[in-house]
Amino acid sequence: MHSYECIHDWLTPPRQIAWGDTHGLAQDAAGRIYVAHTVHPESQEPHAVVVFSPEGEFIGAWGEAFRGGAHGLDLREEDGVEYLYHCDTRRRLVVKTDLEGRVVWQTDCPMDSGKYETRDKWCPTNVAFLPDGDVLVGDGYGSSYIHRFGSDGAYKSTPIGPGKEAGQVLCPHGLWIDDRIVTRGQGPTLLVADRSNRRIQRFTLEGEHLGFVTEGIRMPCHFKTRGELLLVPDLESVVTLVGMDGQPVVHLGDGHPSGLRDKPREQFLEGKFIHPHTAIFLQNGDVLVAEWVPIGRVTLLRRVG
Repeated sequence: MHSYECIHDWLTPPRQIAWGDTHGLAQDAAGRIYVAHTVHPESQEPHAVVVFSPEGEFIGAWGEAFRGGAHGLDLREEDGVEYLYHCDTRRRLVVKTDLEGRVVWQTDCPMDSGKYETRDKWCPTNVAFLPDGDVLVGDGYGSSYIHRFGSDGAYKSTPIGPGKEAGQVLCPHGLWIDDRIVTRGQGPTLLVADRSNRRIQRFTLEGEHLGFVTEGIRMPCHFKTRGELLLVPDLESVVTLVGMDGQPVVHLGDGHPSGLRDKPREQFLEGKFIHPHTAIFLQNGDVLVAEWVPIGRVTLLRRVG
């Protein structure tokens, strides 16, 4: 029922652009696919956002400013216009751009929150979009807060803080608004990839703890949903589909031996993942996976049957 053909390196940039760590993925309404990567030191061109057609053909690239820091990448349509939201871990910024890379706004450490003595204690990793237009930002590589910003990038509040207890997070690496249960008479909830606590945590949109998803979860990085499925790229060598009951439906590409992150391509095992960092459902239901390896890798999981 959940079978996929594994096509490694389905997205490959032209020769003048060399992948760094492939971190973020998004697809727009026209089917174009955006890949955020850190850019390899030997790359001839500095572009950190590479754009492909729905068929996987190279279209163009931009985003020199994100070189070395391109991390989280998500897309939202606002009043009929699509925008990309970038989390830049080198410059420690959240940046909103149009689809050609023109900056709409950017924001750095929310010093108004009172949570930081210095700006270097903040390092955003991913965002989530609230129904009212606000943006939640996970300070995954900084101090493990989750902040709420307005649609204009202005700081509003800090609903979730660091820790190991229920309602607290450590390395909130990915965030996602899960609306799968709306049809069951419940409102949408916030999912957090509580990576250093090795769990997924569920909250109300106001930040109240609701529960955990732990079965089959190791180091979750981010999420996407399609139908009743939750797609979880997990840094410990697996991509997992989770059902409505919080139980794993299938583990994909599991079983790669550790220690291969810095190894050459020829040592990677066919059909196995090393460090899945993000994954998205494409418009046709296939799955695209980007991995945290310094020579980058983007794999297509094409549905079979």
